[in-house]
Amino acid sequence: MLYRAFMRLCVFCGSKVGSRAEFTEAARLLGTELAKRRIGLVYGGASVGVMGVLANAVLEGEGEAIGVIPHGVFDLEVAHTGLSELHVVKSMHARKALMTEKSDAFLALPGGLGTFDELFEALTWKQIGLHDKPIGLLDVASYFSDLLRMIQRAETEGFLDGAPIAITDPSVDRVLRTLLPEARHPLEK
Repeated sequence: MLYRAFMRLCVFCGSKVGSRAEFTEAARLLGTELAKRRIGLVYGGASVGVMGVLANAVLEGEGEAIGVIPHGVFDLEVAHTGLSELHVVKSMHARKALMTEKSDAFLALPGGLGTFDELFEALTWKQIGLHDKPIGLLDVASYFSDLLRMIQRAETEGFLDGAPIAITDPSVDRVLRTLLPEARHPLEK
């Protein structure tokens, strides 16, 4: 790593690659852009799945990649040992708390129950005022369309006040510009 990132993005994503090549391609593109824009990555610490693809792309671009992995999951998810920092914590709750502390914004990519758990905890913490960081979805292949309908239904039925998600978009560039507008592409002046 050649620098300490001036901003960090917490990314929730799968420890599996999923069924579509678009999922890993989006993770690779996001990782490349994070490194180019000097935005540090904070993520779940695994070397496998979408998580591994994302972290490897950041590291290949000489970016900062910080992993946070629970002790019990350390062996299951195969912790990435080549990261800028790897924090092994006692629980999933401690993982989410440290990821929140170390990041300026949140982004979810396609993933499974762990991704949903992390996303919904970030949304809940924002709703009750524990943080005020922007949250977005990289909506690759309309992966989050049903989830968004569920959230909209909760809002329509009076369980949510306002949209909790800052952006939902399949474009890495638009998502990064919305979540971290202070971080500029290196070719911008």
